[in-house]
Amino acid sequence: MYLPPHDPHVDDPMRFKPLFRIHLMERKCATVECMYGHKGPHNGHIQIVKKDEFSTKCNQTDHHRMSGGRQEEFRTWLREEWGRTLEDIFHEHMQELILMKFIYTSQYDNCLTYRRIYLPPSSPDDLIKPGLFKGTYGSHGLEIVMLSFHGKKAKGTKITGDPNIPAGQQTVEIDLAHPLQLPDIENLRDFSELSRIVLEVQEQVRREEQEQEHQQEEEDCSQQAASQPAAKPLGGEGAEGEETAAGAAGTTQDKAPASQPFVLPMGVISRNEDYPRTCRICFYGTGLIAGHGFTSPERTPGVFVLFDDDRFGFIWLELKSFSLYSRIKVSFQNAEAPSREAFDEMLKNIQSLAT
Repeated sequence: MYLPPHDPHVDDPMRFKPLFRIHLMERKCATVECMYGHKGPHNGHIQIVKKDEFSTKCNQTDHHRMSGGRQEEFRTWLREEWGRTLEDIFHEHMQELILMKFIYTSQYDNCLTYRRIYLPPSSPDDLIKPGLFKGTYGSHGLEIVMLSFHGKKAKGTKITGDPNIPAGQQTVEIDLAHPLQLPDIENLRDFSELSRIVLEVQEQVRREEQEQEHQQEEEDCSQQAASQPAAKPLGGEGAEGEETAAGAAGTTQDKAPASQPFVLPMGVISRNEDYPRTCRICFYGTGLIAGHGFTSPERTPGVFVLFDDDRFGFIWLELKSFSLYSRIKVSFQNAEAPSREAFDEMLKNIQSLAT
């Protein structure tokens, strides 16, 4: 398991934690060992579920228990996962969230399902190289997000989740067709000034979407009224492709502008105060927020801030908070790890032996 660094140090390297291992013996014999807990390796099981998916099961979960009971297990988990003790956490809401995460993760006892992650394709027109990033999420700590580009949009999808927004959800969406011109550094400190700029762009985006919907309705009515199939209108796929290409070209031109000073407005909370003080470009975007259990989800306006090729930020306007993201640069392999093909073949051998 690759774990993010301790909150809020997004630039620190990922942490590595073995969860299971496979021994291939002579005569096509294989054994699986669970590495979870602090009592050493013990008996486990692996099963192929379907393509790009397998599950692990611990057959001796008593090896995960500690002599001091759940309290000792929680304190040990807190020290390893968060790099702090219970006495270090004064905020009551944060204590509640951390306890919820411990209860949620510990109940599985390393009986987990794994699915392969396919990284997004890269294009020369992309603002920066897509990939995986570590990001700060307030009291939830650090989470992993996958950044991908889709024409005039960029999306940040959660690879790891929390009690509010689960994994797989689109945490941020960036509108590359609407760059933001930040005020000078003194006016940028005024949250109301930044809020005014963002809300003006939000209203502009809303009007453009309404115009596009109205135009699409008129085109649909015209096509239904025609007795013979008509040629594609100017607003059809060809024109849309040209617009997308033009938007991408415009984005490419803005990829490396002169850096401008950047500072968070007064009142905006950041877990990491060590964010860059210059940025390349900013765009209008939306961020997904919800209550516990992913209740009442809604997209709210915000600001995407590109710092450099490996770091970006997002200002959540409604929450008055700031998330800082840093690229994950590890190759997700170590010296003893098999190749993807070898690992797939290994799983097939274990499955055939089990049956």
